[in-house]
Amino acid sequence: MRDQAESLRMHMLRSQGLIGKSIAVVSGKGGVGKSNFTTNFSNTLASHGKKVIIVDMDIGMGNIHILLGESARKSLKNYLQGECTLQEVTFEGPNGLKYISGGTGMVGLMEWSERMFNRLIEAFEELQKSFDYILFDMGAGATNWSLDLLVAVEDIIVVSTTEPTSITDAYSMMKYIHYKDPDKNFYLLCNRTMDQDEGLDALRRLSHAMSRFLAKDVILLGSLPEDPLVRQAVRKQVPFSILFPNAPITKTLREITDRYMQGCIEEVHAPAQTNKFLSKLKSIFSKGRD
Repeated sequence: MRDQAESLRMHMLRSQGLIGKSIAVVSGKGGVGKSNFTTNFSNTLASHGKKVIIVDMDIGMGNIHILLGESARKSLKNYLQGECTLQEVTFEGPNGLKYISGGTGMVGLMEWSERMFNRLIEAFEELQKSFDYILFDMGAGATNWSLDLLVAVEDIIVVSTTEPTSITDAYSMMKYIHYKDPDKNFYLLCNRTMDQDEGLDALRRLSHAMSRFLAKDVILLGSLPEDPLVRQAVRKQVPFSILFPNAPITKTLREITDRYMQGCIEEVHAPAQTNKFLSKLKSIFSKGRD
């Protein structure tokens, strides 16, 4: 089995050319609006003419297709089990935004068969060739397999609120990931704030904790306010960035998206000597498979 894994790794490393950026959106706890942010952030990226896809990794609890007002007839689970092609589980939302539902009944990746694992790598390799941004909407909290996936992606956006428990959980999440990969890029976003000062204070506390206890610098994306328009958009199953294009929260999200893109614009679709995301992912999931 190791020979097959090594062969796959070499095949991926030989794959030269333009590849998209892999981003994971995480939170330390549920209820912070992570999936809603992922949906609207992705839509805003797509509105800039970028090719964007969301892979819903909130296993068994995925709701990206619901937030988009869509119905996912097939899921990543169906693809991994060999029941359909990658194209058959890829659906289109607004502004050309694509998404893949996670499905239900999936267990830890470490229990997947070799065939499923190889199909996972093949899928991510294909997505990196086809999209500018691949966003993984992760489930709240951390599991062994989700931490391994988080080590493989290039950037991690951490969503928190101003609640002390949310801030603490966000810090714990980053700490676990940092111990596995000290070079990981963290982008912090505070959601559902009463005002900009409250959000900035929460972000600074997180940043200070990372700097003081882990000697790790993080990037502050900004904060999004608590807004009743968000709830209206969720009820109507339309992203608020589409339903309310002129609302203050949408304008703030555009600024946050621009800030992220400006910081990464030179890296997106830059020629790569090695595919670090796939190389890391293969290395992690091949452990203990020989």
